[in-house]
Amino acid sequence: MATALQSKAAGRTRAQKSFETSERILDVAEAEFSRHGFDGVTLRAVAKKAKVDTALLHYYFDSKKGLFDAVFLRRAEVLNKDRMEAMDRYEAEAGDDITVEGAVAAFLNPVLERCANAGPEWRAYFALIGVVNNTPVWGGETMTRYFDPVIHRLIRVVRRALPYAREEDLFWSYHMLSGSLTLTLAETGRIDTLSGGLCRSEDIAAVTPRMIAYAAAGFRAVCKG
Repeated sequence: MATALQSKAAGRTRAQKSFETSERILDVAEAEFSRHGFDGVTLRAVAKKAKVDTALLHYYFDSKKGLFDAVFLRRAEVLNKDRMEAMDRYEAEAGDDITVEGAVAAFLNPVLERCANAGPEWRAYFALIGVVNNTPVWGGETMTRYFDPVIHRLIRVVRRALPYAREEDLFWSYHMLSGSLTLTLAETGRIDTLSGGLCRSEDIAAVTPRMIAYAAAGFRAVCKG
């Protein structure tokens, strides 16, 4: 009996160590990809910073593309769950009184709140989203694979507030919202310089109500029918 319990405990310990090693590799890879993009990162560099052998990266992730996909998926699932739940709650609470502002807020707030309270790992991930969204060769395919369902959900909710909107206008409006969001998440410091310090790119509390108002007005102006 004792031997069986010891064996189970040893199994849990090995599994925990394996999980911790995998998470450490993903954290390092996330930071590296956010700084240097996909092409600027090597498995050797990630392994060195994670203090593991390169062979272990191949064991866990098979290839650099496999590692990148694992990095992107890990937090995309969390963000998508948060946003889907927020839009579910908003639709249930608003009933027939859906507004563009309410729909956009339900879509944006989970991301911006997490960004405002993020540690270095989440900040690296948000910077990575900015890199991917502006990479023409494979960025669009990556964003499609991980984020399209939640974006289509937003479009459906906004359509309830703007039933006369043309389909293409809804998507163009989202396209411009997406650019605003990913630039904000990247926290490049550009607005700090441009405004002479009046605005700060990390000031998410200042960004949030402005982005919601800006995006909602944009949806209404473009989707005039």
